Amino acid sequence: MDSIRVSIVEDTADIREGMRFIVNQTSGFTCLSAYGSAEEAFIGLTEDAPDLCIMDIALPGSTGVECIRKLKAAGSTIQFVVFTIYEDSDQVFEALAAGASGYLLKDTSPDRIIAALRELHEGGSPMSTTIARKIVSSFQRPAAVNVLSTREAEVLGLLAKGYLYKEIGLHLHISTGTVRQHIHHIYEKLHVENRTEAINKFFGNKL
Repeated sequence: MDSIRVSIVEDTADIREGMRFIVNQTSGFTCLSAYGSAEEAFIGLTEDAPDLCIMDIALPGSTGVECIRKLKAAGSTIQFVVFTIYEDSDQVFEALAAGASGYLLKDTSPDRIIAALRELHEGGSPMSTTIARKIVSSFQRPAAVNVLSTREAEVLGLLAKGYLYKEIGLHLHISTGTVRQHIHHIYEKLHVENRTEAINKFFGNKL
C-alpha cells in the first residue's frame, strides 16, 4: 500500500523537524516536504501535491489560513489540518472557513497527531477536544431571531460590512461609547464572545 504523503508548514525549526521525524517514523506515512513560511509553502505545495498538510497559523508574512485559502481557491485537493497554539473561536472558524478539515492544538501528543492524520486521510475532521467543544457549543446556543432591537441589528449589520466603531457612530449619529454599549448588549443577547460569532449567528438565522 502506498504511503500517505504529508507536508508540514511550520516556522519554528525544532517543531518542524520534530513533526517530520514523527511522520517519517510512522509506518504508512512519508514526510514529502517541510516549509517555514506560507510563501514557500504555496509554491512548494502546488508542486508537491501531498495528500495531507499540517499547517501552522502564525507564520512570518502571510498566515497559514491565508495560504490554505489561496491553495483551495486554486483548486488544491490537499487535506489540511491546522496545528497551532490558538484556540479562540475566531481563529477556529476562520481556518475551517478557509478550507481546513481539522484543528489540533500544539499540546497534542504524537500518537494523537498520527491518529488525526489517519482520520483526516479517511475523510474525517480531527479536532482537539477543547476545539470540538467550542464548535458544539456554538450550535447549542438559543436562536438569534428577534432577539436584537432594531438599533442593535443596525449596528451589527454595519459591523458585518467592516465598519469601525467610529464609522458606525457617524453613520448612525451616535457616540462611539454608545456603539460599544450596543455591541456589548448584542454579545450578551446572542451569547457570543466576538463579532464573528455574532455576525454568523444572527445573519445565519435571518437567512
